[in-house]
Amino acid sequence: MTGSNEFKLNQCPEDGISAIKFSPNTSQFLLVSSWDCTVRLYDITSNNMRLKYQHSAAVLDCAFHDPTHSWSGGLDLSLKMRDLNTDQESIVGSHDASIRCVEYCPEVNVMVTGSWDQTVKLWDPRTPCNAGTFAQPERVCINIVYDIILKLIANKGYAHLLLKLESFAPVNMLLHLLGYVLSSIEGRVAVEYLDPNPEVQKKKYAFKCHRLKENNLEQIYPVNAISFHSVHNTFATGGSDGFVNIWDPFNKKRLCQFHRYPTSIASLAFSNDGSAIAIASSYMYEKGEIEHPEDSIYIRQVTDAETKPK
Repeated sequence: MTGSNEFKLNQCPEDGISAIKFSPNTSQFLLVSSWDCTVRLYDITSNNMRLKYQHSAAVLDCAFHDPTHSWSGGLDLSLKMRDLNTDQESIVGSHDASIRCVEYCPEVNVMVTGSWDQTVKLWDPRTPCNAGTFAQPERVCINIVYDIILKLIANKGYAHLLLKLESFAPVNMLLHLLGYVLSSIEGRVAVEYLDPNPEVQKKKYAFKCHRLKENNLEQIYPVNAISFHSVHNTFATGGSDGFVNIWDPFNKKRLCQFHRYPTSIASLAFSNDGSAIAIASSYMYEKGEIEHPEDSIYIRQVTDAETKPK
């Protein structure tokens, strides 16, 4: 049940929601990609879908380049750029397999795509053109967040970035500051650090979450989504249990848990100023083809009491 601090968006996608992203400079606009082959732009203040454009197959990720341009990719292998003012689009390039993730690194002005063809590609949005292709040992299925990769790109001259993910079966990873948070299909989340200094490495830890006692049995749910709060550096997780939790990584505790949403949490996004969080409630077929609630996106206003370390 939603309260006065939360509402559901109108005209939500008709199939699984793959990604939700706030505009980089305002909490007014939200970009959404979906398995229904669309990318949609919403005006949050009026609860109105501003525009919708199509791919020829499911769209797995989308990102803002700037407030007026979006990029998106998915199962059709094509990377699209869309002018959100004129509603004109261009095909920037492609991968040899599905494009799983699309992100923008503003400090070095490159778009980054990761694909199931086992490559990461960098794109110059000014041209636009491919600025480098880097082979990976496996399919790229993680979310690449600019505030770490940009530093590595700037310092290494587009050098290869490889993070060893040994003990987890990852469904989502989020880089932030000098570390990263890695989630698992096993209902676990790990807080890791990139700095090899032993004193820094002592800070890393893992914890169990998104687990429920049902009929005297512990049910373990995948953790599908992570989003960092831009002001307080706390983070939210969303799981297939339908819950969203806010975590304090510094004091290693949960700050709050929202009410249960109708189905799996497929994606999360804090707004750039940290005043709101977008929550995609979208069944992820954990139990196969069954009747399930419709795909929905909720916008929730959040407070310091919910997001600030105590």
